Amino acid sequence: MSNSSPFTRRTSAPPTVPRGDVLGEYESYPEAQKVVDRLAKADFAVKGMAIVGSDLKTVERITGRLSYGRAALSGAASGAWLGLFFGMLLFLFSPAPELSFIVAAGFIGSGFGMIFGITTYAINRRRRDFSSTHQVLAGSYQIIIDPSQTARARQVLAGGSTWPPPLPEPPATPSSGGTTDTAADAGAAADAGAVDAPADGTPAVDTPVVDAPVVDTLVVDTPAVDAPVVEAPADDAAARR
Repeated sequence: MSNSSPFTRRTSAPPTVPRGDVLGEYESYPEAQKVVDRLAKADFAVKGMAIVGSDLKTVERITGRLSYGRAALSGAASGAWLGLFFGMLLFLFSPAPELSFIVAAGFIGSGFGMIFGITTYAINRRRRDFSSTHQVLAGSYQIIIDPSQTARARQVLAGGSTWPPPLPEPPATPSSGGTTDTAADAGAAADAGAVDAPADGTPAVDTPVVDAPVVDTLVVDTPAVDAPVVEAPADDAAARR
């Protein structure tokens, strides 16, 4: 077996398209970026997520028509920035720094830039008479996420809960005092329903108590009858006396 030399250059793995669930699809990159930023602010584990652009297009935007004047101005601006950079370096590392170094370097850079811009335009004038900018855009942007985190991410975006989720509460255990009270209540109920057994050991027999129905007595009012008063005839003998 031969060991690989530590000085050999390691070949990196070829780039592959991320795989997983599609959390959302958006028309522009800023929209997809806002979604990932919202998940990050909610303390969601955004590591491993990816924004994949589909249907790539190259867009060239025309900024205007080129001329000698525009070519000279654009070259002078680019040269001025480069001259100011070198002038700053001279000002910092010079034993006797002066601000004139920066100003002089800026003018020198703008001059060389102007000459370079005019020369470049004169060479490409017949082939390209306009200025433009290039951009690579995608028709749609998808957010790819691990399938095990899809449900949690959608819950966070919906605003239904916060992340991380709350821990479940432990089940409530009955206290010793409550168990004692229940046993005491059960014993009291048993004592109340028990029937005293006779002293001779004969098992007690529960005598059912039958409630006698209450019979309502009808009271009939008898109409009063006036008895006729009959006068007895007087005795003849008494009358004769």
